[in-house]
Amino acid sequence: MLGAQFKTKMEDMSRDRSFRSQESSKKLEKSWTTVQDVSDSGSVDISEISDLEPVSGEHGNLPSVNERLAYLRPSRELLEYYRKKIAEFDSEHEEMMKKLDQYKMTYEEQHRVQWDIRQREEEIAELQKALSDMQVYLFQEREHVLRLYAENDRLKIRELEDRKKIQTLLQLSGLTESEVSYFMKEPPAKAIIPQKLPAKLQARFQKAMPNTAVKRNLTKDSGLRLTEEEEKQIKDAQTLALQVEALQAQLEEQTKLAKEQVDGLMDDRQVKIEEFDTCRQRDQEKIKIITEKLHKTQDLLYDSTKDFLELRFEHRAHEKKWMAEKDRLLRELDMCKHRMNMTNENVLNVSVSTGAGRTLKWQLKQAQKLADMYRNQVIQLEDKLARIREEGEDRSEKIAKRLELMTQRYQDLERRRNLEVEGFRTDIKHLRQRLKEVERHLYKVTIGLNDDFDEKKPDDIDMQMLRNIRRTAGRSKQVMSELKTLKSKVYGLENDLRHL
Repeated sequence: MLGAQFKTKMEDMSRDRSFRSQESSKKLEKSWTTVQDVSDSGSVDISEISDLEPVSGEHGNLPSVNERLAYLRPSRELLEYYRKKIAEFDSEHEEMMKKLDQYKMTYEEQHRVQWDIRQREEEIAELQKALSDMQVYLFQEREHVLRLYAENDRLKIRELEDRKKIQTLLQLSGLTESEVSYFMKEPPAKAIIPQKLPAKLQARFQKAMPNTAVKRNLTKDSGLRLTEEEEKQIKDAQTLALQVEALQAQLEEQTKLAKEQVDGLMDDRQVKIEEFDTCRQRDQEKIKIITEKLHKTQDLLYDSTKDFLELRFEHRAHEKKWMAEKDRLLRELDMCKHRMNMTNENVLNVSVSTGAGRTLKWQLKQAQKLADMYRNQVIQLEDKLARIREEGEDRSEKIAKRLELMTQRYQDLERRRNLEVEGFRTDIKHLRQRLKEVERHLYKVTIGLNDDFDEKKPDDIDMQMLRNIRRTAGRSKQVMSELKTLKSKVYGLENDLRHL
């Protein structure tokens, strides 16, 4: 606002100066013609000299410097001085335009580099987001594998119970194992993939099977007959022991998975906190730099305005001094005109005298010499005044341009900061939506295994379980292949970022 007022004031002053220069040029031409006529004729006319008298302004004030300079005739040095000034102004204007073009190119290059950096930061943020999603998917797949292992343990325990029942039935029927044939009700439509159990469960099953065989041999050799309830209790105890061991193994795996998942989430949280702190620190530094620049600009504007006011005060003081000197010169000129009038009256009353004519010519020459001397002084003072005004105008224009540039920079930085804040809010919103989608997907995967079973057909539970296992195995392989593809893409992008 201060810059706009200052600019408006300078425009008013320039218009006033141009108007006064036009008036002074007209009066200067008139005075020049009058002085030439006087110098050519060798005599002074009272009516013509009366035209050179100063015209008082409004309310009896003294005329301005431009009005008084209008009575002086121009000189060749003054015209040459103004030509040089115009040439200097043209060259300075061309240099300023070249500097502005260079500054524009530098500013555009800086904006382009900042935009490239912003795009790289967005790409890095997207890669980090993809890496976090991949870790979440990996944890989900591991949890799914643990559920499959638990289901395999349950099936193995059930298989062991079935074998025990078969052995008991064979003992009761008196048939050997070689005489018994097993048939499946519905052969599978697809090939059965053999399941690989962990080493711990295989060792437990191997330990459990010989123990049952040894117990059977002991009971046969010793001839001791156990009751059905005792045998059932022994079998239940063995089955429960296996179930407890399987559940302990599952619990350990689940605990390990949960710990790894929590560690991964804590690492992600730490990374997010560090990124947020870095961004906040960078924004604070930018705000601090912009604030310092604004304070410097305000101080510079204050100093420039102060210098301008001091120069204007000095200029007014010089004008007052020049006006006083001009008044003194005008009074002397009036005295000379009065003397010339008295001399003319004497010449009209008395006959023509050669001595009086010579005296008048000598006085006229002296007056012209004084006028030339005063004219040179006035021209020098005018040059000095013009130089001071030009310096003040140049300084004020530079200050106004600098203030406008700093204001525009501050507005651009403020707008950019608002856009960055809006982008951060949008990223946080997208991350929250993605987290909700992952939670819903996890819930669907958790309850998805129990939806495919048909409780009304207990005989087909095994086949349904095998089909479900095969289906989940296929999906897990597909997900693993997709994860490998994502990893390869992420590694490729990281490699590209390293070579940039």
